[in-house]
Amino acid sequence: MGNSLLGQQIRDQILALNQVKMRADALLHRAVSLLDEDLGHTPDAAAELALLLSVSEQHARRVLDLSTVLVHRLPQTLTAMESGVLDSYRAYKVASATAWLDDEQAREVDSAVAPKLEGKNPHQVRRVATYWAMKADPEGAARRAAVRRSERSVQLLPDEDGMSTLLADLPAEVASSAYARIDRMARTLRGTNESRTLDQLRADVFAELLLGSHTAGSGAKADVHVYVDLTTLAGLNDNPAQLAGYGPIPGSVAWEIAHQPSSTWQRIVTDPLTGAPVDVGRQRYRPPAVTDEFVRVRDRECRFPSCHRPAHFGDNDHHTPWNREGTTNKANLVNLCRRHHRLKDRPGWTYHLKRETGAVTVTTPTGGTYTSHPEPLHDPPW
Repeated sequence: MGNSLLGQQIRDQILALNQVKMRADALLHRAVSLLDEDLGHTPDAAAELALLLSVSEQHARRVLDLSTVLVHRLPQTLTAMESGVLDSYRAYKVASATAWLDDEQAREVDSAVAPKLEGKNPHQVRRVATYWAMKADPEGAARRAAVRRSERSVQLLPDEDGMSTLLADLPAEVASSAYARIDRMARTLRGTNESRTLDQLRADVFAELLLGSHTAGSGAKADVHVYVDLTTLAGLNDNPAQLAGYGPIPGSVAWEIAHQPSSTWQRIVTDPLTGAPVDVGRQRYRPPAVTDEFVRVRDRECRFPSCHRPAHFGDNDHHTPWNREGTTNKANLVNLCRRHHRLKDRPGWTYHLKRETGAVTVTTPTGGTYTSHPEPLHDPPW
């Protein structure tokens, strides 16, 4: 069937559609660049684009940055996209590999690389672009490597289904050596009575090495905020809960965390009919002001549409300003991250709070309106 006329037609159609997509990507980047110019190259452009595309502001910033680079630094790469040779992801590989060059050097690399991009996958595109970038400025490449090695770090990246990724950004040889040691120790544990897979063994060995524990699969001590309804906490059902700074977790996981003897946890009492918080219970040493804590619990995240910055990192903003007789109560307070708190006072941006429902409507400088609604901490019963 793979060599049939129908199969060939399908493959041709996929290729043709992919070329259409790549050309559309190029048009999108030109349009985004024009939007940025129309807004005066201000930081507000990313917020506007995030709302327009229904994406995170971080993602919008990446799209905007790539658009600017393609139009002004990599015109030949953008032309390749318009010809149906390159998509946005592979174009980003060229932009990333040349980001540290000055504009003149970047255009030199652009001219050298663009004719070589057709048919290459993202990894190959990155290798080609990196090679030519290093040729354009070998001394700069050496300095960049030294700087990157000085920026080694560890990050915790929340994932789905009660999992997270611990990411270590290390010099290549250090990372390779560390992985080799983990792999070697994991392989020594394999045997007839070992039910764990090799990947599971690597993960457990990694955790044991870091925690100094011989029980990597068991629960670790926690200092967390758990948003859970009382029936789940009592073991009467298994509703999903919320872990601050992470998101939804299974009720069973929340119960285990809450009942760790050394855990410090906070419970939220919710209305069983609506799922909205009605009280903040405490089991901590120094509770903050009740109103401030209630607003953070109620909003959970920044109330700017599409922003997911946890509320405990943000500001409780007076919707009606204090100096205009705005009251300090839960009806007039809305949680905003620092970025979107400041954006509220930028020219052309207006925020409207509907106190009856808690909905926040944001109007952008171009007249777009976007609304966020407060979500219950758990689904109300049928």
